[in-house]
Amino acid sequence: MDYSTFRDRTEQIVAAVSQVIIGKDQEIRLVLAAFLAGGHVLLEDVPGLGKTMLVKTFSKVMDLPFKRIQFTPDLLPSDLTGIHFYDQKAEEFVFRPGPLFANLVLADEINRATPRTQSALLEAMEEKQITVDGVTKQLSLPFMVLATQNPIETFGTFPLPEAQLDRFMIRLSLGYPEKDEERRIVEADREDPLSKVEPVLTIEDIDQLMTLAPQVNIKPEVMDYLLDISRLTRQDDNIQTGVSPRGSIALAKMARVMAAMAGRDYVLPEDVKLLAPYVFNHRVISRNRHGVASAQALIADIISQVKVPLEA
Repeated sequence: MDYSTFRDRTEQIVAAVSQVIIGKDQEIRLVLAAFLAGGHVLLEDVPGLGKTMLVKTFSKVMDLPFKRIQFTPDLLPSDLTGIHFYDQKAEEFVFRPGPLFANLVLADEINRATPRTQSALLEAMEEKQITVDGVTKQLSLPFMVLATQNPIETFGTFPLPEAQLDRFMIRLSLGYPEKDEERRIVEADREDPLSKVEPVLTIEDIDQLMTLAPQVNIKPEVMDYLLDISRLTRQDDNIQTGVSPRGSIALAKMARVMAAMAGRDYVLPEDVKLLAPYVFNHRVISRNRHGVASAQALIADIISQVKVPLEA
């Protein structure tokens, strides 16, 4: 597979998902890039904007097993990972896998679960494995968690700790649709929108895409540009805690995938500039700024202070 084929295949995915998720091509590309980079996505929006539908459509287009977990305060870690139970017929303990044993996992309203349950996701998201009763089990690959949370509701919620936020490759918001887009959404609701969606890739195609993306080249000048943005987040007076090296790694991975999605085997500064607000906005602890939009604006302001490398 070459990079032009990479571009064509990924555009097929975006076009298929956009049949259901109308007017959100950019957000679809970001979710796809995070998936191909081996990362996870946090969708922060008010209810009713299509977060769950986006995940369902994405899983059907990619033809991958999908599980949905509704997070509630009484959810236990074993409800995610699975349990060992005693099978009387076999006279032995048997493992019953939980919903984390799927390629795509929707963690709906993740901030409604207690910190103990939220922490059960950490090992799965970082190491693609879980440990139950001292036994480590590998998860199916590829594996991605798409978590949703409601930013305006605080009653009965438990904010995600910084350590868990850092596990998400990007945080984004779908936002409200434009009037014409909303008209199409309302018209399309007369029938099941997922009924028209067909898979466009095989698991072999996905493996090829995920193998090719890391081979994209990042020139030293572009890497310096990326690292300068990361370092400036640690020096800005409006930020209490800057981006960690894990954030820099995530940005480099995303930039490689986005370059490949454009049919290139090299990363441009524009790729870094486009992605940094999505990759960094949840990794910084800022003063008097909350929410996706304000955090992205803060990162964009930092980017504007960094000199862009020019091609010789």
